[in-house]
Amino acid sequence: MAQTSLNGTILLTRNLTKRFGGVVALDSVSIDVKRNSITLLIGPNGAGKTTFINVCTGVLKPDHGKVIFDSIDITGWPPYKVYSIGFARTFQIPQPFRSLTVLDNVLVAMKSRGENPIRALFKRSWIREEKENIEKAFKILDLVGLDSFWDWEAYKLGAGQLKMLEVARALASGAKLLALDEPIGGTDPGYASRIFERLSKIRSALDVSFIVIEHRIDIALKYADKVYVMDRGRIVANGAPSEILKNPKVAEIYLG
Repeated sequence: MAQTSLNGTILLTRNLTKRFGGVVALDSVSIDVKRNSITLLIGPNGAGKTTFINVCTGVLKPDHGKVIFDSIDITGWPPYKVYSIGFARTFQIPQPFRSLTVLDNVLVAMKSRGENPIRALFKRSWIREEKENIEKAFKILDLVGLDSFWDWEAYKLGAGQLKMLEVARALASGAKLLALDEPIGGTDPGYASRIFERLSKIRSALDVSFIVIEHRIDIALKYADKVYVMDRGRIVANGAPSEILKNPKVAEIYLG
């Protein structure tokens, strides 16, 4: 594995480019996501935001450029391998095991020696780990605000709760960086703010970083440490939320 010193950066991309035929979906995109931060990625529909996350997490392979995660060059790695080293993502439509309870959904994401068919025969070797996993799962559910719903089947949860369950499952896997695709999409404004409050709490409690795609910037901006603005496959602006609000390029993109 090629390693590069990132000086406090958890994710770095350089000149990331992706084409679909004659369409340039990503045009030399370079970003830096600092450790223990919430980085917001905004822009109009078709700007290339989801494509960018797909390339970073291995769903798509880039045509050019580099993806460096936690000092490791992961360019072109398959999704399972990216996930295994701590870079997880959630989707616009949550995909939990709907018939399992909230707690079981979180436990499924954790590694257990009891899953090994040989070690499973020796209960003493893994029963303590199982108990520790349950304790860890409840701590995560408390952080995401689902501890009161631990015994609910996932299909009974609301839209916002399902999105937080996806976050819980990613945290249970040991993720260092979570890429969230519209975590407040389809939720009411009151619960949307609570989701970002939870992300801020998680960031502080677990030293986890987030890169968040979001359209509802009126809610999301105040929780972000840094914002990147995309349009037509390119980064057209970046900076602190206060700087982005004053940027004429951003106003042109959103207001025309």
